[in-house]
Amino acid sequence: MATTANPTRDDFAALLDETLGSAASGGFEGRVVKGTITAIENDKAVIDVGLKSEGRVALREFAQGNQPHGLKVGDEVEVYVDRVENSDGEAMLSRDRARREAAWDKLEGEFGEGKRVEGVIFGRVKGGFTVDLDGAVAFLPGSQVDIRPVRDVQPLMDMPQPFQILKMDRRRGNIVVSRRAVLEETRAEQRSGLIQNLSEGQVIDGVVKNITDYGAFVDLGGIDGLLHVTDMSYKRVNHPSEVITIGDTVRVQIVRINQDTQRISLGMKQLESDPWDGVVAKYPISAKLHGVVTNITEYGAFVELEPGIEGLVHVSEMSWTKKNVHPGKIVSTSQEVDVIVLEVDSDKRRISLGLKQAQQNPWEAFAEKHPVGSTVEGEVKNATEFGLFIGLDGDVDGMVHMSDIAWGISGEDALALHRKGEQVNAVVLDVDVEKERISLGMKQLEKGAPAAGGVSAGGGSALRRGEVVTVTVLEVRDGGLEVQAGEDGATGFIKRSDLGRDRDEQRPDRFQVGQKLDAEVIGFDRSKKPNFSIKARQLREEKEAVEQYGSSDAGASLGDILGAALKNRS
Repeated sequence: MATTANPTRDDFAALLDETLGSAASGGFEGRVVKGTITAIENDKAVIDVGLKSEGRVALREFAQGNQPHGLKVGDEVEVYVDRVENSDGEAMLSRDRARREAAWDKLEGEFGEGKRVEGVIFGRVKGGFTVDLDGAVAFLPGSQVDIRPVRDVQPLMDMPQPFQILKMDRRRGNIVVSRRAVLEETRAEQRSGLIQNLSEGQVIDGVVKNITDYGAFVDLGGIDGLLHVTDMSYKRVNHPSEVITIGDTVRVQIVRINQDTQRISLGMKQLESDPWDGVVAKYPISAKLHGVVTNITEYGAFVELEPGIEGLVHVSEMSWTKKNVHPGKIVSTSQEVDVIVLEVDSDKRRISLGLKQAQQNPWEAFAEKHPVGSTVEGEVKNATEFGLFIGLDGDVDGMVHMSDIAWGISGEDALALHRKGEQVNAVVLDVDVEKERISLGMKQLEKGAPAAGGVSAGGGSALRRGEVVTVTVLEVRDGGLEVQAGEDGATGFIKRSDLGRDRDEQRPDRFQVGQKLDAEVIGFDRSKKPNFSIKARQLREEKEAVEQYGSSDAGASLGDILGAALKNRS
């Protein structure tokens, strides 16, 4: 038989294939194969997988978590072949890779079917934990550990438990799992079973499990229900802790069950008698009641009339005189007050109350105490472009119009005479209770001014329109004369145009202070001050002269008639 002196590479490959089968050509590498443990030496298992040489695998790769490996000689195990032979002539085997590959195959199938998988939490990393899924390592986010935040995860570690795969990417080697999803699903199943035994309207005992600002969670025996603060009592409850504490056993009624969300609403007040029954008959309109202020808002104050019954005093019904102020400046919480029932709506459970109606209208009280024509004293509260506001008894204000401040000067000048905070006297001219207005006059208190009742301030009879009286010049102005009727009568004014019939007679400077002259009363201003006219008196006398002498002295001139009239008058 001839032999080849220099064998080729192909000859070596053929010889290797003859010895090892197809293993050397890559049939074993990258595959999971079965092997037999032939020995256990120095924390390593010696494994024969049918190759030219055996391989060694660390025993720790066979342990799961803190569990012992439990191996012995003769056991058959699965390993992953990295290389058929290394530099030492041994096969490169890996139990971790074998378990990981097998685990990925299994997990992909379970993930596709939405099944739960079993794993062990074995480490902590940033943002969560690592989970061993029988060889494949998954990430468990901190938010997915439990339904509620868990402070200590140690009791959950190294313990087989179910997980739900949320995401997996084999190419990148990423798996994200959730323990919380499993708990929620289990809890939902339990809740669904428990809810089937409950019904709306049912009365049941429960234990207060947790208290929040808006209510309390009550354990009904494996399922929680919410007892809202508004359903704890008919009376006002500011915080649930005022009524119950954690651990209390309470009797509640199931108010509502939401089958979609599996949420249960509970109530305690539903087991009590409703105080709103018959409220219309109990609190008739205009009834005066006594209550306690329980809450204050920007729009008013709530007053408790009895436990469970509150009414609202709107800010507009709180005070007769204090407008546009916060209710907290008028009343305070826990203050006892008298109120009047304004409106009752039993369907909407609303009662409108009035605080100011329980007190006398200050304008009515003022009108009774200070009738028109009486004199009052007060402080100048404010000065406006049209008058002065005076603070009066009963916390009400009266207004002095600029034309009623002083005689003989303009309203603007009269306003300049007074300042805020000054004490002044005035006459009541009018009180309008409905419109809440009081009109005052200051110039009516001046000597000789007409009083508010139509009688002169000097005590004489009131002047009449068309009456001719003798007046005395008090002051000469560019616009006319300030005059006084009689010795101590009303003062009035003669305008420049009323000083004479002819233009040259309408010069104020032709008159002197103290001069007496006759003038006709032609009217009164809004403050009842008389207006006089010399011109009107002249025209009246001329008309009377014509009527008296014109018919008997035919052909007489107008001058003759007037001369005769004047001679006859003298």
